[in-house]
Amino acid sequence: MLVLFETPAGFALFKVLDEGKLDKVEDLWKEFQTSDSARKVVKLKAFNKFENTAEALSAATLIVDSKPSKGLRKFLREQCEGETLAVADSKLGNAIKEKLKIECVHNSAVMELMRGLRTQLSELITGLGVQDLAPMSLGLSHSLSRFKLKFSPDKVDTMIIQAIGLLDDLDKELNTYAMRVREWYGWHFPELSKIVQDNIQYAKVVKLMGSRTNAADLDFSEILPEEVESELKEAAVISMGTEVSDHDMVNIKALCTQVISLSEYRAQLFDYLRSRMNAIAPNLTVLVGELVGARLIAHAGSLLNLAKQPASTVQILGAEKALFRALKTKHETPKYGLIFHASLIGQAAPKLKGKISRSLAAKSALSIRIDALGESQDAFVGIESRAKIEARLRQLEGRVLGRLGGSAKGKPKIESYDKDRKRDAHGLLTTARAYNPIADSTIGQGMVPEKKLKLEKKPAAADLSLEQDGEEQKTAKKRKHEDTKQVEALNTEAGVGEPEKKKKKKDKKEERKEDKGQEEDLNSTFQKQDAIGESEKKKKKKRKQSTEDEGQEEELNQTFQKQEVVKESEKKKKKKKKEEREEDEGKEEEPSPALQKQDEAGESRKKKKKKKENGDHKGDEVQEEEAAMLTGETPKKKKKDKSKTST
Repeated sequence: MLVLFETPAGFALFKVLDEGKLDKVEDLWKEFQTSDSARKVVKLKAFNKFENTAEALSAATLIVDSKPSKGLRKFLREQCEGETLAVADSKLGNAIKEKLKIECVHNSAVMELMRGLRTQLSELITGLGVQDLAPMSLGLSHSLSRFKLKFSPDKVDTMIIQAIGLLDDLDKELNTYAMRVREWYGWHFPELSKIVQDNIQYAKVVKLMGSRTNAADLDFSEILPEEVESELKEAAVISMGTEVSDHDMVNIKALCTQVISLSEYRAQLFDYLRSRMNAIAPNLTVLVGELVGARLIAHAGSLLNLAKQPASTVQILGAEKALFRALKTKHETPKYGLIFHASLIGQAAPKLKGKISRSLAAKSALSIRIDALGESQDAFVGIESRAKIEARLRQLEGRVLGRLGGSAKGKPKIESYDKDRKRDAHGLLTTARAYNPIADSTIGQGMVPEKKLKLEKKPAAADLSLEQDGEEQKTAKKRKHEDTKQVEALNTEAGVGEPEKKKKKKDKKEERKEDKGQEEDLNSTFQKQDAIGESEKKKKKKRKQSTEDEGQEEELNQTFQKQEVVKESEKKKKKKKKEEREEDEGKEEEPSPALQKQDEAGESRKKKKKKKENGDHKGDEVQEEEAAMLTGETPKKKKKDKSKTST
């Protein structure tokens, strides 16, 4: 019986000298208390030494997986012919038995024998001391642990944790320094803060310009665009800021140089973080980005700790306070944490952010595990997962649009368009209308009324299709007729003409009856069509009349409105004319004092003339009375004559 024992230096085969002692397992440890007693139980038969650490590592890894290496198989073939082999691992024994056909044993006695061999190993193997075994075992254990954990210096995630922490600190410091620069230089040039919005550009402009009086002579084309530069120079001329001494300006410029240097270092650090994330977690970087992925790793403590977390924890990682507050107050729990800043969630609508964050957390959990424990450095899984999430986002957005359109799945509802269709079945409630071939026949066209002819004259796509079907039926009938003629000719030659003539007469009668029925059906269909056409015409007339009445009412309303407007305008004009007349009359009633004096002088002259005329009339009357006395005429008649002459 042979015993296979693995050492850091190689494989050893021991020959069991007294197999009877293996039956007493409880007392076996006493045989290995000293080296002399151990040599009485076992003896070294052969030793297979490893040539280098790579061979030792490959053999150790295969033994851990219960598989024999090539060197071990060759060694056993040479040394174990017709012998039973005691092995520490039962699975390894089965593999050796299958490949090499060597009987293997594994029991409690073999395990106790292995413990004894381990205690006296340096004494049983000559040339292998304790000083040599210790460094060999230590180096092999380290290399084996590295290989099993797939350790590599590129997978160190502590650099990412430190880099993202420093990046966040730099952002805070940059913001505070930039605000201090704006506040400090704002006393000298307050208008510059509104003209230049970016903090880094502001610091560069202040460092280059110094005092605002130098702005007109400087060129800012490398920092600012032309429009902003012209605006800055115009504002510098009419600025309301206070004057600043040269010593103060030196300190402001020193602060500006600090802001610029910090911004440059921040850009350099971001490039370093991007390269490390692509090397350590390529799939996670593709899904959520460099910054969000680095913050998730830093929050979990390491990439391996993050890989142990389920997707639900990854989803709300960073929102622990909100989660425990919601659980305490029995409100809704948060839907996302640090993962909210990913670009895929930013693309989604507010109502869909929760669903997308859930699916993104599930895919990112898978990609984290592949990055932490996988061998490949490709980001194939992350790219595929991102494409699936984008397709899911488009699908959800399409559903929302469909609901806004009126249906649940973005498709039109069947019930609103086909009322005869059942809800849960494909059949119809009412039977479908069958095609009527009788309407295509041309028999009895003379009996067709004039309305039918009018309807036939109207062009339509359906009529054309029906005419084509009728022509096909005509050709088929002609073929049948020719076939019957040929059959009759053959029958007459054979002497079978008389009985078939009777059949023909019966067939003709039946055809006539069918033709009459067809004509009646055609007449009924045409009458129905005429009634439908007349009803439609009446409806159209009513619609036209209603539309004409509405148009007339609108025209009347418009005319009345125009007349009212004209009347109002005429009234306004009349009022204006009256006011103008009244003003003119008032002016005439109030004449000037010179005109009043002239009028008074004219009136006095008229009065004098009247007095003179009255005096002349009195003298004439006296003379006439004296003449009348001499002539003997009455004075009354003369008065009348005078009155006539005066008139």
